[in-house]
Amino acid sequence: MSDVARDGLSVAEPVGQGAWWMDPALLVREDFELVWGLLDSAPDAQARLVAAVYRASAHLHHDASPMARRQLLALDAARYGHRELAARITAVPVDGVDPARWGVEWATADQVDSRFRYAMTGWKVPSVATAVVDGRAVAVGPSWSGGDNGTALRVWDLMTGEQIGEPLVGHDGLVRAVATAAMNARPVAITGSEDGTARVWDLFGHRQIGEPMAGHDGWVLSVSTALVDGRLVAVTGGTDHTARVWDLGTGQQIGVPLVGHSHWVAAVATAVVNGRPVAVTGSWDATIRLWDLGTGVQVGDPLTGHTDQVLAVATAVVDGRPVAVTGSNDKTAMMWDLTIGEPVGDPLTGHSHKVGSVATTTMNGRPIALTGGGDATARMWDLTTGEQLGDPLTGHTDQVGAVASADVDGIPVAVTAGAVAGTDHTVRTWSLRERRRSATPSDGHSGTVLAVSTAMVGGRAVAVTGSGDDTARVWDLATGERVGAALTGHIGGVNKVATGTVDGRPVAVTGGQDALRLWDLTTGDLIGGPLTDPAGPTIARAMAMVDGRLLAVTSGGHRSGRPMRVWDLATREPIGEFPAGRRRGYADKVIAVTLGQLGGRPVAVTGADDRTVRVWDATTGRQLGEPLIDHDCSVRAVAMATVEGRPIVIIGSDDKTARTADLSTGRQIGESLCGHNDVVCTVALGTVDGRPVAVTGSWDATVRVWDTMTGEQIGEKLTFPAMVNAVAVTPDGRLAVGFGTELAILASR
Repeated sequence: MSDVARDGLSVAEPVGQGAWWMDPALLVREDFELVWGLLDSAPDAQARLVAAVYRASAHLHHDASPMARRQLLALDAARYGHRELAARITAVPVDGVDPARWGVEWATADQVDSRFRYAMTGWKVPSVATAVVDGRAVAVGPSWSGGDNGTALRVWDLMTGEQIGEPLVGHDGLVRAVATAAMNARPVAITGSEDGTARVWDLFGHRQIGEPMAGHDGWVLSVSTALVDGRLVAVTGGTDHTARVWDLGTGQQIGVPLVGHSHWVAAVATAVVNGRPVAVTGSWDATIRLWDLGTGVQVGDPLTGHTDQVLAVATAVVDGRPVAVTGSNDKTAMMWDLTIGEPVGDPLTGHSHKVGSVATTTMNGRPIALTGGGDATARMWDLTTGEQLGDPLTGHTDQVGAVASADVDGIPVAVTAGAVAGTDHTVRTWSLRERRRSATPSDGHSGTVLAVSTAMVGGRAVAVTGSGDDTARVWDLATGERVGAALTGHIGGVNKVATGTVDGRPVAVTGGQDALRLWDLTTGDLIGGPLTDPAGPTIARAMAMVDGRLLAVTSGGHRSGRPMRVWDLATREPIGEFPAGRRRGYADKVIAVTLGQLGGRPVAVTGADDRTVRVWDATTGRQLGEPLIDHDCSVRAVAMATVEGRPIVIIGSDDKTARTADLSTGRQIGESLCGHNDVVCTVALGTVDGRPVAVTGSWDATVRVWDTMTGEQIGEKLTFPAMVNAVAVTPDGRLAVGFGTELAILASR
């Protein structure tokens, strides 16, 4: 990591003493509004770094206890590469609370971005638009939260992030689209819904105007507005393959539906072409069409070039010519000259997943496009040159479903929203004044970290992570630097990782939905080819060192009915198999598998959707004893280890609890481990400071550490900015935590 990051924001040099912004106690203890106001007036680069650290998770620690705020601030300081600041924050005393039990040693920085300002949390927002209401810049969007199931429209102040007024209610189905305009000098929003109607809302008076505009035979997916012969109209696109035009003054449909697409009209925008108002529609049929809004007639031939569904359309003027910018499921955006009906330049490439949203604006007099992708990033493009401007906006933990732009107090901002289908329920704002992030990206994963394991390589402790981006990566546990190139070749994600030795050399085995791969950790080379099962799909379920042998368990595809197969990875031969379940078609019901040793023989422990945990002899396939525990919900995660001479298993469940059991007796040890408020999806066993511990990670974005034998929680819960999907305990007693696309290493204090 460089000593001084781009834009002059220091991430490694010591920060000056004596200034208010370097008092960690102020950040941890004081009133949020006070600190936020001080940071807004930060006088230099070092203070701006502290401001970026504070803002990174402010939406999480705004109302949190000082203890939780201390931990999150320390984590974010480490994410920005400022370990000294992280240590000073961790050391801040909090009244009535024990000193922090865990300190952050380092963390990757792929999701922190100094341009991020704040997030409105808890909102699943399918679409977003901006407007000015009573002199205030606002964001407008439907929210699939708060009990209204996406049927209501909400308005947020973009300066404060606060919701303005009560939700605007009236739709009977999820609101899929929103646009804003000025009607009779008053700001209005136009919404399209799954109830088949579009509605108009007075944003100043906070009320619906007129009756619903009904006519689509299906959902209304997209909305835009235009002036046609002096009257304000709305154009809507729907699942009935049509677009329709509405007089917003009367609420009546104008003319006949615009018919021509062979699939859903997912996107609508408007422009002026050769002096005539036109609608630009994008469809799941992979085409874009232009329509004369005065006559309702299609203009020219369909625009073709995308190879998959067109999901988003926006329009702009570039060098005096009207253009459309489209986003597609083919992972690209394209620009089109609407006068001649031809693409302009090459596709805009950079997103690694679908481009589901597009907005246009101007900055410094230049036309700009904003795109939101399924890769959890938003990107900015110069429409004059076709080049991406600066770094992607990173911070969302799942796909970006909507983008918009606004001017807030003279600062150009982007507004982004997590997609309804994803797990990121935030609306975020970003300053577009800067093009670069102030934290140097760690060149880490672009997909969710799903697995983590540790090893010793040439006297150096390393962590190996597997991700939904189809790669595994190796990290130096002391420095946080990535070791070597990414381990590539998988298709469908790397959701299992283990480390061990084969023929005396340190190796990693990675698995996903396609094959097992064995890697030499000294050289980074693949050992042999991918290991696949001749019987069909080879889905990795578990890997571990058992009695000096590196073993793996694989299963077949969904509902294949094939037994689980156990492999010796040194010989690349199967050594046994056991049933995937106790009834036919049960293969997809086994959720979690771990490997270990019981009574001197290798065993597999499975957790299933039928709420049971079972133990299998890995070579004979015989079930050992009765099911261990009858949980209240599906078993999500299992891990096994020998603790003080006893074979122990820890079990995480959808019932938000974890339990430990002694495999030699089949009995639960102590009470259930309670405290998480969502699924316990990842578990690990290890030793910290000579004490056997169990570690649980949850979809509630927290990690808890427990004394394995007593069930007592050790230290405070650890909160992260994204869901935790992977945990491990290093041989020297540190915690490795995969949250979102990032990795953090924590040590006991």
